[in-house]
Amino acid sequence: MLGVSAIPSVFLAFGVLAMPESPRWLVLQGRLGDAKRVLEKTSNSKEEADLRLADIKEAAGIHQDSTGEIVSVPKRSHGEGVWRELLRPTPAVRRVLIAAIGIHFFQQASGIDAVVLYSPRIFEKAGIHKKNDKLLATIAVGFAKTLFILVATFFLDKVGRRPLLLSSVAGMIISLSGLAIGLTIIDHSDRKLIWAIALSVTTILSFVASFSIGMGPIAWVYSSEVLPLKLRAQGAGIGVAVNRTTSGVISMTFLSLTRAITTGGAFFLFAGIATVAFVFFYTFLPETQGKSLEEMDALFNDFKWKSSMRRRSSKEDVYGNGNGNTNGRIQLEAT
Repeated sequence: MLGVSAIPSVFLAFGVLAMPESPRWLVLQGRLGDAKRVLEKTSNSKEEADLRLADIKEAAGIHQDSTGEIVSVPKRSHGEGVWRELLRPTPAVRRVLIAAIGIHFFQQASGIDAVVLYSPRIFEKAGIHKKNDKLLATIAVGFAKTLFILVATFFLDKVGRRPLLLSSVAGMIISLSGLAIGLTIIDHSDRKLIWAIALSVTTILSFVASFSIGMGPIAWVYSSEVLPLKLRAQGAGIGVAVNRTTSGVISMTFLSLTRAITTGGAFFLFAGIATVAFVFFYTFLPETQGKSLEEMDALFNDFKWKSSMRRRSSKEDVYGNGNGNTNGRIQLEAT
């Protein structure tokens, strides 16, 4: 049974072999010809590919007149001093790092792995004791998770990252609170309460659905969008390390936590963490839809959370109007 998991890994390995290098990494290596070909394959038009290449060249410090297959790259663009810049960042870069690391932390600290990994035990606490019923309920969790990730795929670029993320976290808070209430009532009741069992099962499914429609996929999309070109590899690595560490801590401590404060109490705790996450996202994370990587510095410098409630103006970027104008550039060197 465990060996079956090797099958998707084989397909993934072949898929990785067919993947092209990142155009930004290619530019940093001076391989403009290869970068242009990758951009032409992944852009809607040749004009858009040229505009994106021009933005990357400017961020990398390469002169716009350089059009050869292989060009000389300024020494500062090869990654020297990256860790120094991460430890002593500019205000905009500091905000980007906090946003990228924070969204990875809260993705896991809200308890999603506890629900997915321990769903049979949680369903048993909710009053479902038959093996077949627990199996069906666990399958329903996986189905809901998969279905709503597909929903997020269609709405992510139409609705925007910020509205979808805030709606997702709001749904998670409501679901976790309802689950905590249902489990607490069941735990203190001497008889079987059908409505409390139904509440617990429904809120587990709604929690997984809410997570999958926003918090789950957006954490990875958002963190990859906002990190500056020079700091991207190291910054993404830190974000993933925080994500996996938090996941491991939650997974390994969940059972001990339920014994200490009950299962309902554990989900009250997760609801509190999700509430803190909502406040953090609302006040700290600007909308990045339609923004190129090279615009993020100005975006994070100028973001005010109150203004985010106003109606967004029409997009003016390389994807929308095609004029190549940008409002700001990523700082590649600390000032």
